[in-house]
Amino acid sequence: MNIRIGQGFDVHTFGEGDHVMLGGVRVPHERGIVAHSDGDVVIHALCDAMLGALALGDIGRHFPPSDPQWKDADSLLFLRHCTRLLDGQGGWRVINADITVVCERPKVGPHADAMRERLARELGIDVNAVSVKATTSERMGFTGRGEGIAAMAVCLLGKA
Repeated sequence: MNIRIGQGFDVHTFGEGDHVMLGGVRVPHERGIVAHSDGDVVIHALCDAMLGALALGDIGRHFPPSDPQWKDADSLLFLRHCTRLLDGQGGWRVINADITVVCERPKVGPHADAMRERLARELGIDVNAVSVKATTSERMGFTGRGEGIAAMAVCLLGKA
């Protein structure tokens, strides 16, 4: 089997709102995300990992924030596009994905399984091939001060 590994990273600041989207799941929070789309850092990092594995650029190249059609877009649209793009590049697919969310709040743990299930369903893989975990930055930096949220993703692609 041919394999490729990709990694991705995304970050957004908090702003007005009452929830954040993480891994396609609406997570209640006292703040929202400042972003052109829905600002789902989990999906954005995963998309960058998928695109990076095949040297296809980054999410901003495929969905430029300057393009008004992506204003407030559901990031699941980006994930679906990336999945189709991989398949169109010779039948690549995600074998597994490992994602880490970095923030002090909201608490990710109670929502991690729902995120894993949503991402696995979208990717067409077993839920046991998707990991979503979280860490804090020990109150250091912008995430530690509660100014924003970040996510890192690694994925393994394969094709027969």
